[in-house]
Amino acid sequence: MAEVRKKEKVEKYNIDELAVKNKKQDVKKDVKKKKTTKKKVEEEKKSLWVKFRIFCHGVKSEFLKVHWPSKKDMVRYSIATIFFIIFCAVFFWGINIIFALVQELFK
Repeated sequence: MAEVRKKEKVEKYNIDELAVKNKKQDVKKDVKKKKTTKKKVEEEKKSLWVKFRIFCHGVKSEFLKVHWPSKKDMVRYSIATIFFIIFCAVFFWGINIIFALVQELFK
């Protein structure tokens, strides 16, 4: 006959270690909350004009990061786009014609 083995219950986690980890995480969350509340208070103190100037400065810095294509590249991209649109139109027109012919054959 088959031997019946008792399964040993193995505790995967030590409860004491989990409690210590949770306490550390709670302390970290409290510190983060305090920092974010300080930032919010500082942001609320700023006037509308200062916020607008900060926004404009951010927009300007991001605008300088943009890579603008040359005229030659723009012409090349435009031609490629037009050919792609024409290709897709012809492709779907052809598929439509094929389905229409198949539909007429089975009527």
